[in-house]
Amino acid sequence: MREPLSMAAEVMPSRKKPALQHHHHHNANGQVSSGHQKSLGDEAEREVGALPKLQRCPTAGHKPDKYDDLEDLEYPPALYSGMEQYLPGDLLSASRDKKISFLERILAKYRPNGERARKHREYRERIRYNYQPLHEELYSLDPDRFFDRTFLDAVKDGSEEALRKIITEHSPGVYTFNMLDATFCSMMLEEVEHFENWALEAKVKVMRPNTMNNYGAVLDDIGMEGMLNELMINFINPMAAGEYMQSSFGNKLISCGRAVKGLIMSEETVGKRDIEEKIVEPYKSVLFANVGGSSLDTHHGFVVEYSMDRDLDLGFHVDDSEVTLNVCLGKDFDGGELFFRGVRCDKHVNGESRPEEVLEYSHVPGRAILHAGRHRHGAKAITAGQRTNLILWCRSSEFRELKKYQRDFSSWCGECLVRRKERRRRLSNAKRQLAT
Repeated sequence: MREPLSMAAEVMPSRKKPALQHHHHHNANGQVSSGHQKSLGDEAEREVGALPKLQRCPTAGHKPDKYDDLEDLEYPPALYSGMEQYLPGDLLSASRDKKISFLERILAKYRPNGERARKHREYRERIRYNYQPLHEELYSLDPDRFFDRTFLDAVKDGSEEALRKIITEHSPGVYTFNMLDATFCSMMLEEVEHFENWALEAKVKVMRPNTMNNYGAVLDDIGMEGMLNELMINFINPMAAGEYMQSSFGNKLISCGRAVKGLIMSEETVGKRDIEEKIVEPYKSVLFANVGGSSLDTHHGFVVEYSMDRDLDLGFHVDDSEVTLNVCLGKDFDGGELFFRGVRCDKHVNGESRPEEVLEYSHVPGRAILHAGRHRHGAKAITAGQRTNLILWCRSSEFRELKKYQRDFSSWCGECLVRRKERRRRLSNAKRQLAT
């Protein structure tokens, strides 16, 4: 049982926090560290087995191939099209087969392998052939039965106004909304308890969700992978990418998710600074497109459990995800508040927090929290009862690969943004002094 975090570490935003723990699940390859890498050279290097690399910058004007007609792809077709513009120049006009082979060598780095993967496959197979679910209906997504009516109506409406009515932004980048129906929450709690009882009787050691939680179960392992993937693709991805949020600029109605990517208006039309100030800046905190929210393609879904005789709290950490959905399922409990301390890149993950980044949030059963995986957070100790949460780590293979070629993360890292503004201020002052 871990000791709760000290109050000083949680309520003093001006002081440095303890080193963060990188929150991985047992079957992950870990988070991708940022760093500059040059693109792969000529074909000869690839022939001798050199590690394939993408270009740091996309090829302007390149029209990618479509892969929707291929049935045996390892990854979603849109992922291949999205990454194609970063291919080395000599591959842009190559056949689709060559492009697929090159891209899959890169993406393969994120797939588990070796002894750990073998044990995980055997674990899943044993569950698949022996475990009898308690509530079969949980294994196929049924929006009308799963979701809170206000959430479902807002999603069906699809307008910015409808979604803004149900979403609360507690601090930059942390959103909550009523999501799961009370009956669904109760059934999920019963299903998890049923699985744990089966595992105990069958003498199956339950693989826990990650390296920080000692209790809970991976829902993907017990057969809910398809249901959770549909939840991510059809409900979380559009929200994270900002497809529902709209704004008018230049007498045009535009999708802010696309505006962030700069796909609506060219710099010749309105200028780069106009795009940043009038479109991107107002929606940076609303959307997750700048941290891979528009290209979520894989997930890790699980439940975690806290009680007086189990895990009490959760240390200060970042998630192994681009976007995290966290929904309290119940039961009755006291304490266990979440605390947030701002979004940071790897370089600044242990830096200080600013007052506007400090947030504490008390869980409400059925109510969802949506935040960036790189948003530093933790959970205070529970003081009574039992709390169980459903968590969905949503990931983007494209974002993780491209992040390795970047050195500036000011579009989402709070510390990088402050330092960029300071550099601009100093440059402006220097120019002003030279002018006088």
